[in-house]
Amino acid sequence: MQARSVVAVALGVGVTLAGCSSNIEGTATRSPDSFAEPEFPTPRPTRPDPSPPPTTANPRPAPSATPAPGGEVLSPQNGYVFIETKSGKTRCQLDTREVGCESSFVNAPEIDGMPANGVRLSADGDISWVLGNLGAIPAVTLDYRTYSAVGWTIDADVNGTRFTNDSTGHGMVISVEGVEGF
Repeated sequence: MQARSVVAVALGVGVTLAGCSSNIEGTATRSPDSFAEPEFPTPRPTRPDPSPPPTTANPRPAPSATPAPGGEVLSPQNGYVFIETKSGKTRCQLDTREVGCESSFVNAPEIDGMPANGVRLSADGDISWVLGNLGAIPAVTLDYRTYSAVGWTIDADVNGTRFTNDSTGHGMVISVEGVEGF
């Protein structure tokens, strides 16, 4: 009886080991690196309607809220504000120290043999071109008007988006055609 158990265990171990080893013939391949944005939907937060719902209890209209001096205030998430231009061609993240944007620039400088797809602006006005991808950020799509976010004024226009640091006055205008600092 003990001999049968030993044979059964030996056969079981042999079958298990045979199932764990396999070779697949062929050559490993992979796609070339791509710096394109991933192709999956990104949830976009909705902006609250600034006007209160109409009520019949108070026939007088409520006083209108005055916008902040820098325009509509965009609230940060974990210290960052994420925006996308109305055209969808440029996306940016802002914090109190800098603005970082990505776009498909038509004539960007090369970095490590690749055309830059991003630009970084410090509050002091230093601009640097970068390679990178902001990933699946919860960007708010801007309309063509003025906004305020984490110490920056954003003027969105059909010809480009202007970022101005409220403390230093330094900034940049960004569009797919390029970047101009001031």
